Amino acid sequence: MNAVTTTAELVAANPTTWNAITCAEVNARLENASAEEIADWAVATFGTKLAVASSMQDTILPHLFGARLAGVDVLFLETGYHFKETLETRERAAKAFPITVVNVMPRQTVEEQDAEFGKDLFARDPNTCCFMRKVDPLARALAGYDAWVTGARRVDAVTRANMPVITWDDNHGLVKINPIALWSDFQVEIYQTAHGLPRNPLVARGYPSIGCEPCTRKVAAGEDPRSGRWAGTDKTECGIHK
Repeated sequence: MNAVTTTAELVAANPTTWNAITCAEVNARLENASAEEIADWAVATFGTKLAVASSMQDTILPHLFGARLAGVDVLFLETGYHFKETLETRERAAKAFPITVVNVMPRQTVEEQDAEFGKDLFARDPNTCCFMRKVDPLARALAGYDAWVTGARRVDAVTRANMPVITWDDNHGLVKINPIALWSDFQVEIYQTAHGLPRNPLVARGYPSIGCEPCTRKVAAGEDPRSGRWAGTDKTECGIHK
């Protein structure tokens, strides 16, 4: 590691007031730290005021943070449109790790949304659907925390190519932590294999990026891993990672 060499030094990098400047300073110290060291720092700094967001495409974050903070809140956006395999992965993670799965619910059920906006809003206006079923629910759920953790990685998409490890999230007014931002697909595989983690079977079936079932298709060999999301539209992000 460069600027940071021990977990003790990581834990020492804890400003008393968080903003974009302090986050940038800490990011400079932690960018080349391991995901484990970043997780150590996050838990030591924020404790139970830390939330972990997981789409259950994999169970890396529930494992990484559950091992360090028993009962840690793992936020799962229950959109009402998930693949059954994703829901099964959520249940397996809840049993395998010492975590508290928090099912983050939209203001309306799918049926209520259909009644007000018409059936299959996701096909006609995916941005509004994502806002109502993901962005708004997450914003409300994060209101009680000081920091949140995501599994976003730079290799996921061009829009994430320069993603920091630690950043100030203006949208939610708290610290955003991306401990595996620099990981390659190979590193993801190594971690899952080393720890024998539960896996979402859809990944092995050709779904390298998993979202809601109606808006996600298989990806052919050689295609961009995100090309299966909102295929046929110019949409590339749900709106959470702006």
